[in-house]
Amino acid sequence: MDATMMDVPLSLNHVLERAGRYFGTAQVLSRLPDKSVRTHSYAEIYRRARALASALQRLGLKPGDRVATLCWNHYAHLECYFGIPAAGGVTHTLNLRLSPREIAWIAADARDRFLIVDDILLPLYRQLAPAHTFEKVIVVPYSGAAVSDEFIDYEALLDSGDPDGFAYAEHDEKDAVAMCYTSGTTGRAKGVVYSHRSTILHALVGCTADAWGLRNADVLLPVTPMFHVNAWGVPFAAVMLGVTLVLPGPHLHPADLLDLITAHPPTISLGVPTIWMGMIQAYDAALASGDCRWQLPRGMRSLVGGAAVPESLIRAFAKHGVSLLQGWGMTETSPLASVSYLRRELQERGDDERFRRAATAGVPVPLVDIRIRTDDGRDAPMDGKTMGEIQCRGPYITASYYGVAPSEDKFTSDGWLRTGDVATMDELGYIRITDRTKDLIKSGGEWISSVDLENALMAHAALAEAAVIAIPDQKWSERPLACIVLKPGAHAAKAELDAHLLQAGFAKWQLPERYEVLDALPRTSTGKFYKLALRERFKS
Repeated sequence: MDATMMDVPLSLNHVLERAGRYFGTAQVLSRLPDKSVRTHSYAEIYRRARALASALQRLGLKPGDRVATLCWNHYAHLECYFGIPAAGGVTHTLNLRLSPREIAWIAADARDRFLIVDDILLPLYRQLAPAHTFEKVIVVPYSGAAVSDEFIDYEALLDSGDPDGFAYAEHDEKDAVAMCYTSGTTGRAKGVVYSHRSTILHALVGCTADAWGLRNADVLLPVTPMFHVNAWGVPFAAVMLGVTLVLPGPHLHPADLLDLITAHPPTISLGVPTIWMGMIQAYDAALASGDCRWQLPRGMRSLVGGAAVPESLIRAFAKHGVSLLQGWGMTETSPLASVSYLRRELQERGDDERFRRAATAGVPVPLVDIRIRTDDGRDAPMDGKTMGEIQCRGPYITASYYGVAPSEDKFTSDGWLRTGDVATMDELGYIRITDRTKDLIKSGGEWISSVDLENALMAHAALAEAAVIAIPDQKWSERPLACIVLKPGAHAAKAELDAHLLQAGFAKWQLPERYEVLDALPRTSTGKFYKLALRERFKS
């Protein structure tokens, strides 16, 4: 028996049209390089995105052509999210925090034809330009400065387009709309390509109440860069619902973000844990000194992901009426795969249990299947103890990498993505990530979770950050080494930190062999602790 439903393809073009038709008065606030704020209405963004699409086609853009962006979070980058696919192109967000050589390699691997770049990032562009030639370089006059004649002025390009007469490029819902490359900390970065279909499904799942819970009345501050898995896909959902957007531009230091939050209070924000760590430390220090210039909006929801979120960080924000909601995912999963919402069974539990669950990776979201697979190839029981690799499948999970044949180390024979994350799952479906497969520490035949040690250490009052790695040991094969950053003026002896960990429930054999005090921990381009650099530094 056939269904009677219409066969209407899922499309980002529908989202753009919906925004222009129903939410024209909604606003996009963009922080400029001088920290002033420029406001655009959705009606303006709608017309500008269509003008961009029209102009790109006149420049010779063909269906499937890649248009790279090298931009911060602002109005023009949002226009690219919709204007490039509307023209039939594929938006390729380049990670501006990578080295010029790596950016150029990625642009060449993706075969990017055009580049849209912020004027304040032209020095970076000039460093990578010798290694990859773009046919057209379009410069956004983000700072307000005049654009050199050697480039195409973004605003002049839009003026040359025809937003009224533009017709969307014909497409299938499975056609590509965007691509991002993995961080590539253990080898060359690999491209993940998203479709109209996968992007719409991801946005719909994200908007469910137990995930982002995004609403039209929300004010959204995406601190997560728009070049990092498309700011977790949230801008697509925000435009779909007509949400007010506050885009921070390049100003991501704690004081700058606190200034912005105070001036334009969001109801929902998103960013990696290191962003929130810096912010709460600056905020609490200011309050302790009697400085009350900042105000965290009570009731704000903060989506946190990209790395494990310490329970101590969740508690610190909760004191100020701000809830941190942890999600887990990867570039390969679009990225939302699980969320640590509070299930019905836990509503009446005490604070300790609620915070403990909030610090997990959460429960799989709809449409995403997750299994924990042990080394012997079996599914781990949902006992909260048995560890195994997280494997995923679903309609917005990648089945391969761009230009690379699927391999056994990344994809199983029955079609599941191998994530490389090691975790347990309890009886309620809460996933607790214990490590990356390469970060687990095997000491004397027993596994030690570096993530558990890090989270416990960061709950110590003297520590700002902690990263734990394995170091070689003649007797035990491997032992934990804790690299720590102290808060200003703080001190912590080994015996004190050991006692803190013992009180947290660790056994003596699980304690770090030693503690290395560093001025700062190295980070990847997406803000995660760069353990590869630490392992290289302390390999002997």
